[in-house]
Amino acid sequence: MQYLKLAELYEEISSTTKRLQKISILSKFLRFLHESDSSILYLLLGRIYPEHEDKKIGVSSQIAIKAISKSSGVESRDIVEKWKSVGDLGEVSEEVVGKRKQTTLHSKILTTEKVLENLRKLPDLVGDGTVDRKVSLITELLMSASPLEAKYIIRTVIGDLRVGIQEGTIREAIVHSFFPDDIKESSKKIQAAIDKSNDLALIFNIARKSNLERFEEISLEAGSPTKVMLAQKVKSIEEGFKALGKPVVLEYKYDGFRMLIHKKDGKISLFTRRLENVTKQFPEVREYVQEYIKGNSFILDSEVVGFDRKTKKYRPFQEISQRIRRKYEIERLQEELPVEINVFDILYYNGKSMIDEPFEKRTELIRKIVKNQPYKIVCAKQIITDSEKKAKMFYKESLLDNQEGVMMKSLNTPYQPGNRVGYMLKIKPEERDFDLVITGAEYGTGKRSGWLSSFILSCRDRNNFLEIGKVGTGIKEKISEGVSFEELTELLKPLVIKEDGKNVIITPKIVVSITYQEIQKSQSYSSGFALRFPRLTALRPDKPLSEITTLKEVEREFKNN
Repeated sequence: MQYLKLAELYEEISSTTKRLQKISILSKFLRFLHESDSSILYLLLGRIYPEHEDKKIGVSSQIAIKAISKSSGVESRDIVEKWKSVGDLGEVSEEVVGKRKQTTLHSKILTTEKVLENLRKLPDLVGDGTVDRKVSLITELLMSASPLEAKYIIRTVIGDLRVGIQEGTIREAIVHSFFPDDIKESSKKIQAAIDKSNDLALIFNIARKSNLERFEEISLEAGSPTKVMLAQKVKSIEEGFKALGKPVVLEYKYDGFRMLIHKKDGKISLFTRRLENVTKQFPEVREYVQEYIKGNSFILDSEVVGFDRKTKKYRPFQEISQRIRRKYEIERLQEELPVEINVFDILYYNGKSMIDEPFEKRTELIRKIVKNQPYKIVCAKQIITDSEKKAKMFYKESLLDNQEGVMMKSLNTPYQPGNRVGYMLKIKPEERDFDLVITGAEYGTGKRSGWLSSFILSCRDRNNFLEIGKVGTGIKEKISEGVSFEELTELLKPLVIKEDGKNVIITPKIVVSITYQEIQKSQSYSSGFALRFPRLTALRPDKPLSEITTLKEVEREFKNN
């Protein structure tokens, strides 16, 4: 397909803020999309592969600027000045390409296949000359691009597509395209298939055949990550029993991060809840799984917790989170930040999906196949009880053991990937906390000069991010002390999309945990609310944007204050 057709689709979809209109526009496009063009489904989300593939485009704004300059003949410094004024590098590219006096003799009609071909080479480039080769691959596309195509090529390579399409938008567009007579049921079945496969191109190709039953044939497959099941909050043990009945399972709510452990054909793969492959970062976990878990193939749900090698006390998530992000100095981090794997659920075992089995059966299987090795890999600490007194004692014990609280689970319910279910509940102390995304910042002065030092926080409302406050406390001056201004600045600088003096607007990507004293009504922020005395407690590289605090959750917490 001509890339121009996709660029025109982007432009049409971005012209409306109404979700139903976006769905309508996209559904018309998908209805006539050929199976051979199914990889366009990835491009619709600004990706080049399915979400779980460990290959990201990984191009900085600086590289994109060099490519724009090389393809247009405009000096890089002039492009930077335009960017500061416009705030959108894609629009800058559109403008300078539109003013290009002549096209190259070697230019040709740009296709989506060619765009994907070049972009898929980018993640594999390493070593000397990498920057120049990346610039050349992007420049080649821009030399053949029309102004509109240039706009979306650049937006795609820097990860800032700006068209307001999310996975849910594509799901509904598929439903309206191929199953218009049964919207609700079709949407439910397709979402279940997406949660298992995480491959929109596969889902699209099945939908084109208009056989809804085929989606039920999609099953979990070891080695291919699936979304995790999520819990709802309750405030007390009593509330948990009221929601679940008796007896219930109680397990520690560990102060760590989720890890899905896969084994297939002897190969161990490890994924975060964001579907990021972190196998290389945790070589010891591969060894533990190989040695202490029975089974030819499986998918286990677990929580990774750090501990102090000398005292054996558990450490807070903030201290071990850097192990997710760091791909170098693995041996040193392994020694300094050891981890224990706490297995609490199983989705697949020896060729059979377990997600429709009751939790009682799943948890029994875990205890048969996992050989407990404290401070390496263990089954999650658990009791089954109908006694509120015993449940409260277990809750208190978890807090004394430096964990976040407890999970309460129903014995007879399935595992639902990707869903926040009412039969798995979390209880933590009353301290108020949200997971929010940074969408802006301000450069500091004095000893913080050169660092971003005041960060705008946003919650989520469908496809939009709404500001809810600023945070500058809880952040350290020195990297050795925890999350620092320097570390945050390094993470956020490549995501800056507009500068206005000392203030910057940032692409939503970096998720942080925030505690606060209370929520107030406020006209200063687009959410309509403001957090009083917010404090940053941790970076959350393991959490996707789809799981940050929503406006509805903020409204609910405000009413309950």
